[in-house]
Amino acid sequence: MGDIEIARNTNLKKIEEIAEKAGIKKENLEPYGKYKAKISEEEIKRVKSKKNGKLILVTAMSPTPLGEGKTTISIAIADGLTRLGKKAILALREPSLGPVFGLKGGATGGGKAQVAPMEDINLHFTGDIHAITSANNLLSAVIDNHIYYGNELQIERVTWKRCVDLNDRQLRVVETGLSAEKNIVPRTDGFDITVASEIMAILCLSEDIEDLKQKLGNIIIGFNKQGLPVYAKDLKVEGSMAVLLKDAINPNLVQTLEHTPCIIHGGPFANIAHGCNSIRATELGMKLADYTITEAGFGADLGAEKFLDIKCRKAHIQPDAVVCVATIKALKYHGGIEKDKILEPNVQALKLGMKNLLKHIDNLKNKFGLNAIVALNKFYTDTDEEIQIIKEILEEKGVQLSLVESWEKGSEGAIDIANKLIKLVEEKQNFKYAYELEDDIKTKIQKIAFNIYGANEIELSEEAQEELKNIERLGYDKLPICIAKTPLSFSDDPKNLNVDKPFKIYIREVKLKAGAGFIVIIAGKIMTMPGLPRVPAAENININENGDIVGLF
Repeated sequence: MGDIEIARNTNLKKIEEIAEKAGIKKENLEPYGKYKAKISEEEIKRVKSKKNGKLILVTAMSPTPLGEGKTTISIAIADGLTRLGKKAILALREPSLGPVFGLKGGATGGGKAQVAPMEDINLHFTGDIHAITSANNLLSAVIDNHIYYGNELQIERVTWKRCVDLNDRQLRVVETGLSAEKNIVPRTDGFDITVASEIMAILCLSEDIEDLKQKLGNIIIGFNKQGLPVYAKDLKVEGSMAVLLKDAINPNLVQTLEHTPCIIHGGPFANIAHGCNSIRATELGMKLADYTITEAGFGADLGAEKFLDIKCRKAHIQPDAVVCVATIKALKYHGGIEKDKILEPNVQALKLGMKNLLKHIDNLKNKFGLNAIVALNKFYTDTDEEIQIIKEILEEKGVQLSLVESWEKGSEGAIDIANKLIKLVEEKQNFKYAYELEDDIKTKIQKIAFNIYGANEIELSEEAQEELKNIERLGYDKLPICIAKTPLSFSDDPKNLNVDKPFKIYIREVKLKAGAGFIVIIAGKIMTMPGLPRVPAAENININENGDIVGLF
């Protein structure tokens, strides 16, 4: 039975019951059908003065192209804690349609560890991502309209891109304004995927609607003839964008298959954006529950680093424990085994791949000073011998391991890790950031590249060097940085899986995101508009004569 059938055969509770379980006032709930709802601003204000509960961050080792199940493990932990009688809540990201119809599929967990209704969440949900797309493209339309009507702001170079929430490589570079109408100025443009839009980051980092408007107004859309930035507020459009986002800024409430409350809100990718759900959702969870479980995208070198250096710094929070998810297939993949053979037994590759996991654990424990535990997401192909090898290597390094079997067993398969986390969150830790905001931009890049990735050199293109100087000239050099790179390796090369050999990080491009409040550092060949695989998931997704969706996973 597939994930969608498992979810469909589970009796969900009405969303009002889930809200009551979470401690959310009924009058502060805005239902979107029977099983999902928006949580209003009034509820966020109501609980603001409450004491924060414990925060558990779920991250992972460097993954295989299909991912290692961070969402599944996050759900498992929340359900496991609930099973033990603890008040737990999830705070997750919204899925993007790009991966849903592409390679990775949805982002609602798997097996008996899922959030539901999974079809709704993975598809249009409550319309948040559509609203972001519309706000982004409204700004684009206003920019070109301003230029059409005389260009009073003397915009010379437009840096703002349009977006769509699908993987469409054909849109990476496009020519616009080719209708030959009077006053239309043709130019080279391009599309990002919506989850890479600065507006997605802004939504996730905004405190309230006023903060959202201010951040939207601070978006730099391009530069004028004097080389000075032109802001969205110069075009007087931040209010209109905020109107499109007035509902999207409020978090969404759903449930796990075992009826644990789950707040899902925001969905930036961690390889091309900051990879975390909204601050509002995480903080709301911490006010409502004793334990809030959240995840950061891809491996700990990407999502966790940005969670800690961008989100935690902005929100003045920190995790009380970190779970690093590993799978035996990922360990073998990073031990040099091709992805079509990673389910076959290979002890040597398994041991080599442990270097990747141990590097992530070392970063979490010693570079960031956090309490960390490894969750081994068990697959039916895993052998007792392989599990024992992992256990022995981690024990030798003083790292806790928990075998999680929740895909098959639900909360019952997460009792061990839940018990271990109850103890771990009470232990002292010495949290620290990877860099200081006062560091210059190049130093920030070096500290992440050298200390977190393990590189021994960084190289900046001439374009990147010029952009760094420009950012310093504009006075934005003290912002945090957001490195965009491949998630498949510590390096910027997805094929370089060996963490022992020295490597260089090549910085191709630098982009100032003044609205979101960080600087994007683009490394290697990473693209902000992904492409579809040779056989996309879209070919297998359908709707049958009964109106049921099939092929969604």
